[in-house]
Amino acid sequence: MQLNKYFFSALLSFFIWGFFSLALKPLHDYPSLDILFYRVFYATTLLLVINLFFRKEKLKKDLAVFHSFEKSEKQKTLVLTILGGFLLTFNWFLFMYCVNHVSLQSASFAYLICPIITTILAYFILKEQLSKWQWFSVLLCVISCGILSYGHVTELIYSLVIATTFALYLISQRKNNQFDRFVVLTVQMVIATSVLLPFYPFYKGETPTASLFWILMTLIVLLFTIIPLFLNLYALKGMNSSAVGILMYTNPLINFLLALFYFKEEINLSQAIAYSLILVSILLFNEKMFFKTKYS
Repeated sequence: MQLNKYFFSALLSFFIWGFFSLALKPLHDYPSLDILFYRVFYATTLLLVINLFFRKEKLKKDLAVFHSFEKSEKQKTLVLTILGGFLLTFNWFLFMYCVNHVSLQSASFAYLICPIITTILAYFILKEQLSKWQWFSVLLCVISCGILSYGHVTELIYSLVIATTFALYLISQRKNNQFDRFVVLTVQMVIATSVLLPFYPFYKGETPTASLFWILMTLIVLLFTIIPLFLNLYALKGMNSSAVGILMYTNPLINFLLALFYFKEEINLSQAIAYSLILVSILLFNEKMFFKTKYS
């Protein structure tokens, strides 16, 4: 039951993120850095208000846990939390830059590559063991990515960087799971704000006045930032990084289905094959969850 709860949290977070471009694309006339500034500052303010006024007991409890740690454990916790804030900031900027200034495809490719990178890094860094079926599902993912990315080398370079930063974020937070996930998210957003604040006076554009901007920004902060990030961090308390990472394929699958059934875009045979392989790979990687079998 616990595993199902964590599994559902991870799945829901990537399902929500699958629709992120719908809110981001209408903001393509605004600089990517400005969108990042407002997204981080807005989210940080909201999270601080929630924690300071409604979750004081959780804050006190986590602070007591931190003070009970040995010096080395405190240093490890600080490094992982600060690293998470830096990785999120860099990842978000690159993603928004790609969506609005490179191509939506480059951002989508990142979601195709990230689960593979996450799985491989988790195997070597966290020593997470994989069954033969899970390794086979990774191979299917590699094949599907090769099919979809053929002829798009430039986009792949951006995608690799985006994917690697988020993969490292997932892995670092898998090892940083002693505290309330909402508190951890708040601290990481404060760190992200601290990173961006010195650059704001020099790189900010004109303050947006259009109501559409603030409506979409509110949607981005609440629905596409705080909620999915919290669900993602919560899932990492009970699931391996590789298992969470492979569920990221939910995102491009949603994009594919939207393109096919909502936007009525033409889909070629290679795309149909590639996304079918992705769906099979998700089922195989989580075969214990879906089919109640034992890992070999």
